[in-house]
Amino acid sequence: MNPAAPAESGLTEEEAARRLLQDGANELPSSKQRTLLRLLAEVVTEPMFLLLVACGVIYLLLGDRGEALMLLGFVFVVMGITFSQQRRAENALAALRDLSSPTALVVRHGAVRAVAAHALVRGDIVLISEGNRVPADMRLIESSNLTMDESMLTGESATVPKFAGAAGVAPMLSGADARSHVFSGTLVTQGNARGQVVATGVHSALGRIGASLATISTDPTPIQQETRRVVKRVALVGLALAAALALLYWYLRGDWLHGVLAGLTFAMAILPEELPVILTIFLGLGAWRLARENVLARRIPAIELLGATTLLCVDKTGTLTLNRMAVRTIWTEAAAYDVTTAGSAPFEEALHSVLEFAVLASHRRAFDPMEAAIGGAGQRLLSNTEHLHSDWTLLSDYPLSKEMLAMSRVWQSPDRRAKMIAAKGAPESIIDLCHLDIGRSAAIAQQVERMAGEGLRVLGVARAVFDASILPSNQHDFEFEFLGLVALEDPLRPDVPAAIAECRTAGIRVVMITGDHPATAISIARQAGLASDGAAVTGAELAAMSDAELAARLADTTVFCRVQPAQKLRLVQAFRARGDVVAMSGDGVNDAPALKAADIGVAMGARGTDVARESAALVLLNDDFASLVTAVRHGRRVFANLRKAIVFVVAAHVPIVGLSVLPVLLGWPMLLMPVHILFLQLIIDPACSVIFEAEPLEADALKAPPRRPEARLFSREVLLRGLWQGSGLLLALVGVNVIARTLGESDDAARAATFCALILSNLGLIYVNRSWLTKTWRRPDSKNPTFPFIAAGAIVLLAVVLAIPLLRSLFVFAIPSAKLVAIGLGGTLLSLLWFEAAKQYANRQGSPARRD
Repeated sequence: MNPAAPAESGLTEEEAARRLLQDGANELPSSKQRTLLRLLAEVVTEPMFLLLVACGVIYLLLGDRGEALMLLGFVFVVMGITFSQQRRAENALAALRDLSSPTALVVRHGAVRAVAAHALVRGDIVLISEGNRVPADMRLIESSNLTMDESMLTGESATVPKFAGAAGVAPMLSGADARSHVFSGTLVTQGNARGQVVATGVHSALGRIGASLATISTDPTPIQQETRRVVKRVALVGLALAAALALLYWYLRGDWLHGVLAGLTFAMAILPEELPVILTIFLGLGAWRLARENVLARRIPAIELLGATTLLCVDKTGTLTLNRMAVRTIWTEAAAYDVTTAGSAPFEEALHSVLEFAVLASHRRAFDPMEAAIGGAGQRLLSNTEHLHSDWTLLSDYPLSKEMLAMSRVWQSPDRRAKMIAAKGAPESIIDLCHLDIGRSAAIAQQVERMAGEGLRVLGVARAVFDASILPSNQHDFEFEFLGLVALEDPLRPDVPAAIAECRTAGIRVVMITGDHPATAISIARQAGLASDGAAVTGAELAAMSDAELAARLADTTVFCRVQPAQKLRLVQAFRARGDVVAMSGDGVNDAPALKAADIGVAMGARGTDVARESAALVLLNDDFASLVTAVRHGRRVFANLRKAIVFVVAAHVPIVGLSVLPVLLGWPMLLMPVHILFLQLIIDPACSVIFEAEPLEADALKAPPRRPEARLFSREVLLRGLWQGSGLLLALVGVNVIARTLGESDDAARAATFCALILSNLGLIYVNRSWLTKTWRRPDSKNPTFPFIAAGAIVLLAVVLAIPLLRSLFVFAIPSAKLVAIGLGGTLLSLLWFEAAKQYANRQGSPARRD
C-alpha cells in the first residue's frame, strides 16, 4: 500500500527521507556520460588500432625504426582524431541536457517550500502552474483550468484538459483515468493545480519507457563487422605468403637466413597498413563534416550505414511539424479566411469579431500553444484596428470543467459600463452555451467535422454582454451570441515536402509513426507529400494484428497513428525483419526505444529529450528535417569514396608486392627497399585519407536507389577493379625495368626510372579513380583542391631525391639518361591508358558504383 499524505500538511521531512531511501531518487533512467578513460579505452581497443600497433612493433623488431616510428606516430594521430571527435560529441550532448524542472514547490510539514526535483517521493503534495514541467507522476487533488502538453509522451500535439480525481486510481497514459493524472516531464500550458506524487524515477511513465531501452541491444554496423573480418584475413594471408616465399627462397638458393629476410620484406610490402587508417579517418572526417551541417554523430560508424538506408520512420510532432500551434482557418456562417490560401487578400471585417473575442478568451501571457497562436494571429491580422483591447481590465474567468469544455473571461471596457464576456472551447460546448436551434447547430457541426477531417483542432467562439454588477456563478447564465470557429494546426515544417521528395528520388521510403489522431496524421502526410492512398493503421488495429498480418500491411501503409511507444518499437523491428535498413527519427521520450532499435536512430537536438538523444546514433542539432537528407548524402558519399580508396590501395600494392617478389624469383637486384616503401606512403596515405575522403558525391548519386544492405565494402567488383589496374601497372613497370637492363643501363639508373614511373603512375591512378562514372578527360573540374597539392608535393620531393647526391645515394639511385626518362614516361602513359580502359570495362560489366 502507498498511504496518502494529508493534503493539508503533506509529508514530514523524516517520512520523506525514509521514502527517498526506499524508492531511490526521482531521476530518469539515462545513460551516463562516458568518462575520458572509457572513451580512450574504446578507441585503443578497436581492432584497427591494435593492428597498427602490432605492425609498428614488428617493424621495431625488424630494426626498421623509420617505418616503425612513422607507423606508431600515425597511430597516435588517428587515435587523437577519433578520441577528440567522440569527446566533442559527448560534450555537445552534455550542453544539450535541459533539466526540465530542477526544483518543485512542495507542501511538507504544513509549509510550502522549494525542493530539488530529484528529492521528491511518493505522497508528496506538489503545486504546479503555467509554464512548469511536472516533476513526477501525480494524481490531481485540486485543479483550476488545467491543460497539459503531453506530446513528449504521447506524440499528440493537442493540449489535454485535466481535472481532480479520486484517490486509489492507477495512473495511465490513456483512458478516462488519465484525465485525473499528470505525468513526469509534461508541460503545464494553462491553469494551476495541486497533486499528490504517485510514482517517481524509474516507476514513472517516463521512467518505464527509459527502462525498456536496457533490453534493446545495439548491433555493430556492417562496415565494422566486415573490417574485422578483412583485417584478420589480410594478416593470415600475408603471413602465409611470406612463409611460402621464405621457403621457396631457401629451396632455390639454399640460404635460409636470407629467405627469412625476403619473407619478412614481402610481408612488409603486402601488408596494407593504410587500410585501418583510412577507415577510421574517413568516418572521423565524415562525422566532422556532418557536424558542420548541424548533425552530431554519437556513433560514428553509423555514418556509412546512412548510405544503405531504405526506410525512414518519422514522428509527426516536432519532426515533420514545428511542434507549435498556428491559426489555419477563421470561419463564420457568412465568411471564411484560410491562412494558407489567403496570400495578400485582406482579412474581412465580418471575421474581425471572431478573432477579437478568441483573443479576449485567451490569456495575455499564454503558455497554452493554442492561446499563443490565437494571440499571434490577433496581433498580425487585427493590428491597426479597434479590435485589440490592451486597455481592458480582466474581472473574472470561468475555467474549463468536466461538464463544460469551454472557458469564459469577463472584461471591463474603460468607456462602457456593461461587462464583455468572451468564451471559447469545444464547438459543441459553445453551441450549448449559445442555445442554438437544431438546424443551425447541425450546420455548424458539419463545418466542424469538415475541419476536423483535415486534421485541424477546432474551437468555437462566442460573446455576451452583461449589465448587472454581480456575476452569475455559472457561465450558462450569460446570453451568449455564437460568433464562429477558429481552426488551428501544428504546421508542417516548410522544408519537409522538398526533403521527402528528395528521399523518394533517392529510393528511400518515408513512413509516419505518430501518437496523434488519424485525421491529423493523414492531413500532415498529404501536405508533406507522403503517399497516403492506403488507409492509416491505428494503434488499436496494430494491437489486434499478428506478426504475419502486420508484415502483410507494411508494404502499402504509410501512416501509423494513435501508436503507443511499445508499438513504435514493434514497427521498427518488423520493418527490419523484412529486410529494410531503418532510420528512425523522433524527439520525445516515447520515441527512445524505437530510436535505439533502429539501424540508425536520429534524434532532434533542440526540442528533443535527453532519453531520445542518448538512444540515437545521430542528433539533428537544429531540428531541421532536411538535415536528414544531408546526412544520407554524406553516408552515400563516405561509402562510395571508401570503395575508391580501397581500389587505389589494392592497385597501388600490386606493383609493390610484384617488384618485391620478382627480383627474388628472377635473380635481379632488389628494385624496392624499405626507404622506397616509406616514400610511397607519402603518396598512398594522404591520397586515401585526404584526396578520396574530400571527393564530392558523384553526379546523380541521390537519384539512384540505396545500395543493397548486403553490399560489401571489400566486394568482388572492388577487389577485381583494383587487381586489374594494379596488374597492368606492374606489367608496365616490369617493362620499363627490362628495357632499361636491355639497353645496358646501370641497376641504379634502372631502379630510379622504374621508381619514378611508379610514383607518376600512382598519381595517375589517383586521378582516374576519383570518378568511376565519367571518362577522365571529360570530367569537369572537381571541388577537391587536395589532389593538385599532393601531386605537386610528390613530384617536388622526387626531384629533390634525384637532385641531392646524399638522398640519391640513400635511395640507391643514379640519374637516368634522357632515353631512360623517355622510357619511364612512356610506361607511365601506358599505365594511364590501362587504368582508364580497366575503369570503362568495369563500368560495362556493372560497376559497384552503379549497382550498389
